[in-house]
Amino acid sequence: MAQITEVRLLDDLDGGEAAESVAFSLDGKSYEIDLSEKHAAALRDAFAPFVSSARRAGGSAGVSRPRMSARSSAGSGRPRAETTAIREWATANGLEVSARGRIASSVLEAYENRGNTTATPTVTPTAEPVREPAAEVEDKPKRRTRKKAAAEG
Repeated sequence: MAQITEVRLLDDLDGGEAAESVAFSLDGKSYEIDLSEKHAAALRDAFAPFVSSARRAGGSAGVSRPRMSARSSAGSGRPRAETTAIREWATANGLEVSARGRIASSVLEAYENRGNTTATPTVTPTAEPVREPAAEVEDKPKRRTRKKAAAEG
């Protein structure tokens, strides 16, 4: 069975047939209104003196910011596959690198110079820190709320 869905715009001012939806912002709030050609022209005419004296404020209304794609990691400009390869190389070569987040510039420099045999890496492997055993702490009794203390007593 086939269906046809028809969407008709009604003018939000007088209930007649609307020609378009007009989006605008005022005081940091965005609005959208369905208007006939006559009412849309009147709205634009009313805004015209203000628009001609105003300056544009970043981006256009209704346009969302681009999302991070699977091929690029945030901010680095490098494809995700390359950052994964850098992390694997650094780990295999004893360099400390986190599994997520920004890769240190010294690690990136060492990775970029990996084929150059005359250059020595500027990063030295970090040794495991010596951890001293934690001092024994006496267990303190758990605190009870006043309601629980009154109920038990």
